[in-house]
Amino acid sequence: MTPLRRVAGRTVTTIEGLTEEERERWAAAFLAHGASQCGFCTPGIVCRLVGHERKGADLQDRETVDRLLSAHLCRCTGWQTIREAAAEVSVDYPYRDLGQASRQASLEAGTQQIVGPEVVLGEISFADDQPPHNALVAIRNDADWAVGETLHAARESIGKVQGRRTSMESRPPLDLPPGDWSVTLRTGWVEPAYLETDASWCEPSGESSNPIANGGAFGGKTDSDVSGQAESIAAENGVGVRVLWSREDVVRYGSKRPPLSAGLNADGSGVIRVAKTPGVEEIIQSVLPRCEIEQIEVAGPPTSVALRAAGWAEAEMLKTGLRGYSDWVEAPSGARARAEVDAEIIRVEVESGTPLDLVMHRSYCIGAAHMAYSWVTSESLSVDDSGEVHDLTVRSFGVLRSSDCPHIEIVSVGEGEALAAGDAVFAAVAAATWLNRGCPSDLPTG
Repeated sequence: MTPLRRVAGRTVTTIEGLTEEERERWAAAFLAHGASQCGFCTPGIVCRLVGHERKGADLQDRETVDRLLSAHLCRCTGWQTIREAAAEVSVDYPYRDLGQASRQASLEAGTQQIVGPEVVLGEISFADDQPPHNALVAIRNDADWAVGETLHAARESIGKVQGRRTSMESRPPLDLPPGDWSVTLRTGWVEPAYLETDASWCEPSGESSNPIANGGAFGGKTDSDVSGQAESIAAENGVGVRVLWSREDVVRYGSKRPPLSAGLNADGSGVIRVAKTPGVEEIIQSVLPRCEIEQIEVAGPPTSVALRAAGWAEAEMLKTGLRGYSDWVEAPSGARARAEVDAEIIRVEVESGTPLDLVMHRSYCIGAAHMAYSWVTSESLSVDDSGEVHDLTVRSFGVLRSSDCPHIEIVSVGEGEALAAGDAVFAAVAAATWLNRGCPSDLPTG
């Protein structure tokens, strides 16, 4: 992210350059608070906090930590657990079964995840890590692929330019159905905003690396073509190859939750127009069975119901808007959640069995609550009438910063078999946030 010319003549310290005492202390604090999930962003955040700790910064002061975190983006944790870890970095934490913590994280992520100091300190492998020596690099060139000996050479061959943030205003792509409705809702294009872009590598006749790695894709990457392309290009060239999507590729070609527009009567009947997406009609009607669903071809990025609670959360929002108060929502996993939102606090009750590890359970619930609150209030992508996306940088997605987030309180009330709680929390907080904002027709609410 930082051009080399900006650090010319300076000393650069990465996570490996911290003292052993700093590494151990910060890893312990992050683990104790669930302040790292996929771990992709964590080493940079730790370095930032350590650098200012060395300068004597008061890391128990939220305003100070919020300012330091403004240079980062952590999509998983919702910031709060990071602030908590920074405030208690010198505490002597008791032993905890990290095997159980890993199982809790894997349950929530829907894929194998690791919880341990190696995640906090950047010592696990992500999709683009440990490729074969001298591997070629393949990058997208619209529907084709450009191959070079280095990433720079591949980009140079197609004149790849840096992405941008547009001044074009975002707006929902579907008009409201005509009618005198009790409640209406229009959602627009939003970016899942996972931090590690789609990537894979493969040896000839080998198996490609997993693009999801340690999780953190929130249902994204499930239909990414990078693994298949890595195997195909490696076999074609007879050498190892890395296949990489840029951030712009993720925004243009990665799946999004389908935008919709809805008008509902007081009895729950109505019309919902939604971007044509396999499976979306069944998902919406599982919550709103009396609604007529119109699937419409919409120019723009591909859509998928694999994204976190896609279609289902929107239906729960509409149901809550009709009801006029927050109630329990139940996810397909069987987990339930109920949320209350105001300017100071997001309070969430969660009924998802007995957690395997309370710390990671709480961390994932806080992350889901932040994602829902951010989605409803501030996230959007500008997409023109031809379907071209104009917001192509991480900073243009509208993900809420640490300083903009209310405190999130999680109360776990369940017993029995542990269930994945994230989608239930996401839908409950989205519905409660929209209700708190007065159920305006268009997202984001501001």
